Amino acid sequence: MKILVTGANGYLGQGIVRSILNNGHCVVATDFNTQFVDERAERIVCNLFEVDNPYSFFGEPDVLLHLAWRDGFVHYSSAHIDDLPKHYAFIKKMVDGGIQQVAVMGSMHEIGFFEGSINESTPCHPTTPYGIGKNALRDLTQMICKQKNIVFQWLRGYYIVGNSKFGSSIFSKITAAVDEGKTEFPFTLGQNQYDFIDYPDFCAQVAAVVGQKNEQGIINICSGKPEKLADRVERFIKENDYRIKLQYGAFPDRPYDSKAIWGNDTKIRKIMENQTN
Repeated sequence: MKILVTGANGYLGQGIVRSILNNGHCVVATDFNTQFVDERAERIVCNLFEVDNPYSFFGEPDVLLHLAWRDGFVHYSSAHIDDLPKHYAFIKKMVDGGIQQVAVMGSMHEIGFFEGSINESTPCHPTTPYGIGKNALRDLTQMICKQKNIVFQWLRGYYIVGNSKFGSSIFSKITAAVDEGKTEFPFTLGQNQYDFIDYPDFCAQVAAVVGQKNEQGIINICSGKPEKLADRVERFIKENDYRIKLQYGAFPDRPYDSKAIWGNDTKIRKIMENQTN
């Protein structure tokens, strides 16, 4: 299939594009710049919000994988609300143009404060502009796809573990601190439990989802099990042989973070099993 990937030059996009290509699909990769995108992809530098007929402009792809999103780790940024109409307009243009499958990157922050396992029926009560923006885009995208009777896939992402210093996660910040020669890292008590998924597994799961049509709707991109933040971070430090220690209790927990939250992995497990069979 020909898969259009927006936001392809970002931290997530780079690995996801590579995984899709490795699965044998063609990729049209677009972003404001594309210097980090796999050279096997067709790379298009543009502002996708300014393209009049994106379906035609991007060569009539079979699938849209919409990763583009500003300030993903700045949960209170006004960009999440300011850009929402632009994301909606772009997806609507793609659907009106004739795209037959739409997949969009979501976030477990759509859920808001919740404890336990999340599935596609878990109610959403987001508490930050990031969560509110993603939640609204999911509803709008689902509505557009339903009107045209096309494939709708919402990829609900969880906590990604990777050692790129260019990301905004705690793991990227620790890597950056190590590169700067720091020996201590200010930390919370780390008792909250989250669903952690390694970066290569995350990319492989996303690539597998968009390469098939049987499983639709909300699909958790996750490990399916909770782990204490402190345990995962200590393990990350050990895995990468970093010489840095955590300063426990330097920061309080964020008030909107759940004590224990993880994804139900039934759908993604089925997709991954079907891919290997």
